[in-house]
Amino acid sequence: MSFPLYQGHKISRISVYQVDLPLHESSYKWSGGKSVTTFDATVVKIETDTGFVGYGENTPLGPFYLPAYAEGTRAGINMLAPSLIGIDATRLNQLNVHMDRTLKGHPYVKSAIDMACWDILGKVSGLPVCELLGGRFNDSFKLYRAISQDTPEGMARNVEKYVNEGYRIFQLKVGGAASDDIERIHAVRAILDAKTKELRAAGEIDLHMPLLCDANTGWKMHDAVRVVNGVRDLDVYIEQPCLSYEECVSVRRMCTLPFVIDESMDDIGMLTRIIADKSADLINLKISKVGGLTKARAVRDLAVSAGIAMNIEDTWGGDIVTAAIAALAHSTPPDFLFCSTDFNSYGPVSIAETTAQRCNGRLAAPIEPGLGVTPRPEVLGEPVFVYPPV
Repeated sequence: MSFPLYQGHKISRISVYQVDLPLHESSYKWSGGKSVTTFDATVVKIETDTGFVGYGENTPLGPFYLPAYAEGTRAGINMLAPSLIGIDATRLNQLNVHMDRTLKGHPYVKSAIDMACWDILGKVSGLPVCELLGGRFNDSFKLYRAISQDTPEGMARNVEKYVNEGYRIFQLKVGGAASDDIERIHAVRAILDAKTKELRAAGEIDLHMPLLCDANTGWKMHDAVRVVNGVRDLDVYIEQPCLSYEECVSVRRMCTLPFVIDESMDDIGMLTRIIADKSADLINLKISKVGGLTKARAVRDLAVSAGIAMNIEDTWGGDIVTAAIAALAHSTPPDFLFCSTDFNSYGPVSIAETTAQRCNGRLAAPIEPGLGVTPRPEVLGEPVFVYPPV
């Protein structure tokens, strides 16, 4: 007796591209004086022996945000590429086991490869990745807008501008001096409260505009407690106040406001700690930080089972990352999807054609097979490297 064999779709070539992603605003600023003016994106093209092609992307938030950097993404893919030739692109679990055995750690390196293989799986099956991840809920989902660090008045002006563009959830970049951050939060909450009254009077009856105060690990514990006490009467969320998870837990225990874990949320093991410690009301799930869509789906599903809501996003990205975020977010039960993001609207450069484009502060996953992206060759340019070499 012989068992039936599934021939699959084996990886035959891997090409890697580099694209600069500038911003509409002059720079993106957050805690500790960190800022970026242009993001360094890596795009991966994976071809199979059956003629299917998939695309993935990874764009770190500079080299000083997380232990990830753009040149490291490309170096890591270059190292992995020879061992991936012949691997079935549609067997995502097998692919991830292989990558983890071949390269310890460096989840951000593996994310674009995993993403491209999901794109291939969708094209092989004739289904959008969103449906493969569980199936979409409703017709669209809510987006947040990140507000770069500035003066209280400048941040309030930016929030008002984006309210007028349709956004209803905001992430305020704080993590500076405690007294300055208290002023920033009060100024922005005041403008949101005023706009809420105005929009309710215009017909948005049940409108509520959440405000996430994101320190991006920038406060020491004593400053975090000062800020928490200084805004305790406001309707706001406190996000990742300190560098270490343990420091955040200490602040959480002195805080009555809703609490978000972001930078510390880096794998499914950390999620089990968050659940056991009851240390967060929300988590930020960044696709590349956990190693790609395959592992992000596992984290997402455990969070739903544990009753923890999420902001589903990534470190940064263009059209391909935005389409991947949309696929995972749109297939998340709405009660557990607090918000998501549309990185492809932050800058003027479009990596790929996609229907994953914001509309009145909302987004929908593409309905085409795969991720629903068609890369623009004139933007990608020539590959940085190809394996096997042409």
